[in-house]
Amino acid sequence: QVQLVESGGGLVQPGGSLRLSCAASGIISSIDSMAWYRQAPGKERELVASITRSGSTNYVDSAKGRFTISRDNAKNTVYLQMNSLKPEDTAVYYCKMEIWSSFSRYDAWGQGTQVTVSS
Repeated sequence: QVQLVESGGGLVQPGGSLRLSCAASGIISSIDSMAWYRQAPGKERELVASITRSGSTNYVDSAKGRFTISRDNAKNTVYLQMNSLKPEDTAVYYCKMEIWSSFSRYDAWGQGTQVTVSS
């Protein structure tokens, strides 16, 4: 069983920064793409950023120029550096990884971490 543990959320003022981390543990052969999603109250979960194993990245338009996704394959960890945060970034942030384990491939999700942007 693979577990994803997130950290780094919290309360920050508009214009501030936060860095989210998500580490996978368990029996892992390899990890394909890693991604961050978020879900605000009353809204659907949306993809914020993703990164392939080779390092290619993709961002939702609202995150471009402010957020940076990165990964450490040796540590099975994905990061999301969030700068110039806005109140509309307030949401629960979830990481997702495409895991290969014992010849099976599946999506694993973190438990979520709250990010609140408010003065």
